[in-house]
Amino acid sequence: MPLSPAILARLKSVLPPGRALESVHDTDPFVRDWRGRYRGATPLVLQPGSTTEVAAIVAICAETGTALVPQGGNTGMVAGGIPRSGGEDVVLSLSRMKRIRDLDPVNHTMTVEAGCVLADIQAAAREAGRLFPLSLAAEGSCQIGGNLSTNAGGTAVLRYGNARDLVLGLEVVLPDGSVWDGLRALRKDNSGFDLKQVFLGAEGSLGIITAAVIKLFPRPAEVVTAMVTLTEPADATRLLSRLREASGDAVVTFEYINRNCLDLVLEHIPGTADPLDSRFAHYALVELAAGSGGARVAPVLEDVLSAGLEAGWVLDAAFAASEAQAATLWKLRETIPEAARADGGCIAHDVSVPVSRVAELLERGTALCERAIEGARVVAFGHLGDGNIHFNVVRPRGAAAAPFLERRADLTPMVDDLVSELDGSFSAEHGIGQIKRAQLRRYRSATELAVMEKIKAALDPRGIMNPGKVL
Repeated sequence: MPLSPAILARLKSVLPPGRALESVHDTDPFVRDWRGRYRGATPLVLQPGSTTEVAAIVAICAETGTALVPQGGNTGMVAGGIPRSGGEDVVLSLSRMKRIRDLDPVNHTMTVEAGCVLADIQAAAREAGRLFPLSLAAEGSCQIGGNLSTNAGGTAVLRYGNARDLVLGLEVVLPDGSVWDGLRALRKDNSGFDLKQVFLGAEGSLGIITAAVIKLFPRPAEVVTAMVTLTEPADATRLLSRLREASGDAVVTFEYINRNCLDLVLEHIPGTADPLDSRFAHYALVELAAGSGGARVAPVLEDVLSAGLEAGWVLDAAFAASEAQAATLWKLRETIPEAARADGGCIAHDVSVPVSRVAELLERGTALCERAIEGARVVAFGHLGDGNIHFNVVRPRGAAAAPFLERRADLTPMVDDLVSELDGSFSAEHGIGQIKRAQLRRYRSATELAVMEKIKAALDPRGIMNPGKVL
């Protein structure tokens, strides 16, 4: 049902002129996801600049039963920040809330508002001689509030954990418009329930994160990056295990890449080149880091790879001799999704399994998809170090995109059933949003769903927070 002019007027009155967008032209970027798969509608996009303004907006929505969709940088993969198509949802963009409220290098913490762009947080930490390790391809435009509300993963989870592991405290506007100030910069605090965990990963369905105290770390003095080629997927997990043991767990990144990934990147991404002279089936992009007081990690990597070469399970390796060369290797990894989209037809799966079962996922999943669709190309890549593989399937060469994409309804349950058999998850780091709600009900127990629904009903009894997402 369309919102009344009176409600819209009350919402607009909270903000200064120019902070409420109404025309179709102005609201268009906020109602469609960046992949072009989902488009919603909204009568109003609100752009508050403070927690006080957010709270006032939510209070009006709670009183009037108006649905509210929080949105950060709109870089999500499951349309979690896109309003529904009926035009009954108001979008609340947090992009103007981008102050760094505090930076404490001694406590290794930073207090940031939800609209801070991830790359800006990384830069502020770097200027203070510290590291904020959350890193993902969209870091130049994604916002920390969205990162936390989706429990973003990225490339450094192996060493530093997911987004929820990098948070000490939160400030949250609750669905009734009240504000919970949990901005505590404490690493030990057993004074009751750990409420922040309720909101981390909840995709804005339980409240709106407006600020956070995040953890910082010492900047590494040495970083070594290499692209390693291997005989089979099981050798990737073997290499990871050997490196973790030999380095004292100094492995920051361990990314698996199959040959189909590189072929797509070399075909569609300008300025890229094969990292080695020969073609190989399996690659690992490896990065180790160490502080100034510890043992160097480059010799450790060299020794482990030398032993692997001698034993025959490592085939070759390209070491980065500079930051520029490391960036060149990283470009091959980071542009895989862009290359897959450019190819014209991709069925994507963001899945995770125990690290010990990644090789089985890669081998059985590839065979499964190739049998299901003749000529289909499995584009498997991602964070093998934490068991998260982006198991994507690209259309056969020369095939039309539309008929291939229609096979998503057949292919996705096949992949997800295999993942479930391997004790894994159908959503590793992208969340549920609109896209994976049916999968949540298929693969999670009735008990789990009932607990989630009780929490939702307790905090948001009118169902105004990001409706149509997650549950």
